[in-house]
Amino acid sequence: MATLKILQGPQVGQKFDLTGPTSVIGRSPECDVVLDVAAVSRRHASIESNGGRTVLQDHGSRNGTYVNGQRVVDQAELRDGDQVLICDVLFEFRSLAGPSLLGGASPPTSTLLSPLPEADDDGDEGTSIMATLDVGRGTSASFQMSAKPETQLQAIIEISHNLGQTLEEADILPKLLDSLFKIFVQADRGFVIKRPQAEGPLASVAAKARRGDDDAEMRFSRTIVERAMTDRQAILSADAASDSRFNMAQSIADFSIRSLICAPLLDSDGEALGVIQIDTNDQRARFTEQDLQVLAAVANQAAIAMDNARMHESIMRQRALERDLELAREMQRTLLPDRSPDVPGYHFFQHYESAYQVGGDYYDYIMLPDERFAAVVGDVAGKGVSAAIIMAKLSSDVRFWLARESDPAVAMNRINAAFAEYGWDDRFVTMIVAVVDPKTNELTLVNAGHMPPLLRTAEGQVEEIGGDEAGLPVGIVDDFEFEAYRRTLAAGEFLTMFTDGFSEAMNSERDLFGLERLAELAGNSSVASDALGPYILEEVRKFAGSFPQSDDMCLVCFGRE
Repeated sequence: MATLKILQGPQVGQKFDLTGPTSVIGRSPECDVVLDVAAVSRRHASIESNGGRTVLQDHGSRNGTYVNGQRVVDQAELRDGDQVLICDVLFEFRSLAGPSLLGGASPPTSTLLSPLPEADDDGDEGTSIMATLDVGRGTSASFQMSAKPETQLQAIIEISHNLGQTLEEADILPKLLDSLFKIFVQADRGFVIKRPQAEGPLASVAAKARRGDDDAEMRFSRTIVERAMTDRQAILSADAASDSRFNMAQSIADFSIRSLICAPLLDSDGEALGVIQIDTNDQRARFTEQDLQVLAAVANQAAIAMDNARMHESIMRQRALERDLELAREMQRTLLPDRSPDVPGYHFFQHYESAYQVGGDYYDYIMLPDERFAAVVGDVAGKGVSAAIIMAKLSSDVRFWLARESDPAVAMNRINAAFAEYGWDDRFVTMIVAVVDPKTNELTLVNAGHMPPLLRTAEGQVEEIGGDEAGLPVGIVDDFEFEAYRRTLAAGEFLTMFTDGFSEAMNSERDLFGLERLAELAGNSSVASDALGPYILEEVRKFAGSFPQSDDMCLVCFGRE
C-alpha cells in the first residue's frame, strides 16, 4: 500500500494511506488527503495507481504541485522516496515495493538542481554555469542546507541576528556581506546588486573584498545577474574565468575568478529586488551545489529584511507627508477668515471643507474703504497641494487689488493680469466677487467663469443673478475685460455663493445634488434668511450621507435683515 507522509508543514509526521485507485489531495473535506491550508485548492491534485505505475496529476491548482522541486505540468510519475510539495506542505511518497531508508537504501537525489541550457544573448557562445536552484514562490519550503552543520548553524545565527538589528537597508547590506564572508571562507569578493531606480541599470549597492586592493574594481556579469533575477534562480558558475557570459569592460581574468554563486533577492510578491553574488579566485576551493543552497536560503532571509526595511521606509515617508499636509492644512486655515464681518444690518454664514488635507476652494471677507465689504468665493482648477498653493497666492492678489481699485470689475482685470504673469499655463480659477456698500445697500457683482449666485428676494422668489455679465475664468485670456452686475439689495434679500462641491455632491447611488435642488433649498420660505445657510449645508450633507466627498466644498451666504 502506498503512503504519503508529511515531512514539513502542519502535522509533521502524519501519514496518509493511499488505499484506492485514485486519491484526491485538497482543501475540501471530501478529499482523501485533506490539507487545511488556505493556499491549497479545494481539489488540488490526485494520485492514481494503474498497472504498476503511480501518477500524480495537478488539477490546475493556483499555486501548483511540485515533485522533487520540479513543477508538475499536467502529470508526473511517482517513484518510491519522491518528495511532493503542495504549497508549504512537503510529503514523502512511499510505494508498497519501495525499499526502506532504515534498510540502508539511500534517499533519492534532489532534482532541484538542474543544468542551465545555453543562451545566445550578448553574442555568448557558451557558459560554464553548471547548476541552478529555483527560488521562486512555491518552492522556498524545499531549501535543503547541506553544508557542514557548523556552517548551517553559523549562517542561521549570524544572518538572523544581524538582519534583525535594523530596519535600514543601508545598514542591512554591509552586515549581510560580513556574515557571508564568515560562512564562505573561500570567498574573495561579494556584493549586492540592485537597480537603484526602477528602470535604471543594475549597480552594486554594497560590496566587500577580502583583500583591500580588490576594492577599486568590483565588476560583475550583468548577463548572469539578469538571468538570476528574470528566472528567479540561484546560479552556480563552475569556472568564471572561462565563462563567456562575463561581458565586462575589463577582462575577468584580471581577477582570476574561478567560481561564483549568486542568488536573487525576492520580495513578498516574488519579484526580484536584486541579487547577492559571491566569487572566489581559488581554483582548489570552488563553490559547490551545497554552497548554492546555503546562499539561496540566506538570500531568502535577506530579502525579507530588505522588504521590511522598504515597507518601514515607505511608512515613515507617509507619516512625514501626513505631518506636512496637516501643517499645510493649518496654514491654509489661517488664510481663511476666522469669523464673519460685523456689519450693521447684515448677517453672514460661511462653510469650507476640503476633499483632501488641503484644497483649492477658498473664500474671504475683505473690509474696503468707505465702509464697504467684499465677499469672495473662488475655485482653483485641480485639488490638493498644488491647488492650495495657487489659492494662497491668489488670495493675496485679490485682497491687494480690491483694496486698491474702487471698481470691482477693474480689480478683477488686474487680478487676471497678475495671474497670467505667474506662467501657470495649465491652471485657471473661477471666481465671484460681491462688493456691498451698506450705506446705499448697492451690490456690485463680478463673475469670472463661476456659477451664478442664488438671490432669494424678500417675497421668497429665487433667481440666478449676474449670469449675463459673467466673464471667463481667471487665467484663460490675459487681457480679458470683465463686466459688473449691479443692483440694490432690498431688506430681507439673501445671496448664496457656492462652489461645485455643493451642486455636484453625490450620494451612494451616484446621483448629483444639482443646481435645481440648491435653488429649491434657497427658496424655502419656511426657513428664515439668517438660518438659510446652515439649512442648505445640513440638507446637502443628508443627501450625500456617508458617501466620500470628491470635491472641495465652499459656501458663503449673506443678506440684509
